Order: sequence, then C-alpha cells, then structure tokens
Amino acid sequence: MDMRERVNAALKDAMRAKEADRLSTLRLINAAIKDKDIALRGTGEEAVGVTDDDVLAIMGRMVKQRQESARAYEEGGRIELAEKELAEVKVIEEFLPKQLTSEEVAKAIDAAISDVGATSIRDMGKVMATLKGKYTGQMDFGKAGPMVKDRLG
Repeated sequence: MDMRERVNAALKDAMRAKEADRLSTLRLINAAIKDKDIALRGTGEEAVGVTDDDVLAIMGRMVKQRQESARAYEEGGRIELAEKELAEVKVIEEFLPKQLTSEEVAKAIDAAISDVGATSIRDMGKVMATLKGKYTGQMDFGKAGPMVKDRLG
C-alpha cells in the first residue's frame, strides 16, 4: 500500500470513529498531496504522479512547520494552540518512518561520503543527494547539511 492509500484509509477510519482533530489533520495531508499533483501538471511528470518520496517530503515539511508554530505559540503564551500543533505532528508522524538518532545520522553521513568518494566541500551536493535518496523522511537535512560540511571542510 502506497503512502496516499495509507492516508486515505486512515482518513476513512477517522471519519467512522468521528475523530474530528485527526480527520482535520489527515485532510490537510491529503490537500498537500493534491497540491503537489496540481503542481506536477504541465511539467511532463503528471504521468508518474506524486511518489511516496514526494509524500514523505511533504509530511516532513508539515511536521517542521508545526513544530516551529508550536514553539512560537509557546513563546507567546498560547499553550492551547501549541498543543493543537503538537497533536497534528503526532498524527503526521504516524506515516513517517522512524527518525534516525544522531549516531545513526553520523554513520549514514560517513557511509554517504565514502560511497560518493567525497574529499572536499565541492562534493557536498553529491553527498546530500545520496542522503536524500536513501533517508527521505528519516533525517532532518537542515541539521545533516552542517554535519556533512564539518566532515568535508
């Protein structure tokens, strides 16, 4: 079952169970996937459609956005809104693969550097492309980038 089917199945289950908050989040995920479908129209990629990697990337961005919003709400003293954002994060994370620990990220970076044969900072793009190909949805590339830079620099 691909990611889109998993989201749709969860959406139907949430409707049956009358879980309003969960249903709302699942609808947001579906809307983001459909937005990506629409964006692919006219690019020649509509035949392929949205891949599971695309869906994982979309969900990863959604999680990051909600975590940032929750942090901002907490700083502003709006705890109830922060809790709502964090509840949405939990629903989205159900569909994401397990996040790698910092030790696992370090090992993955070392493996990618050796796979690519990277020797200088010029090879950073190749290393990041390898990591994104293997670990989409499992690692925060915003944090991995500086780690790769440190190892290559």
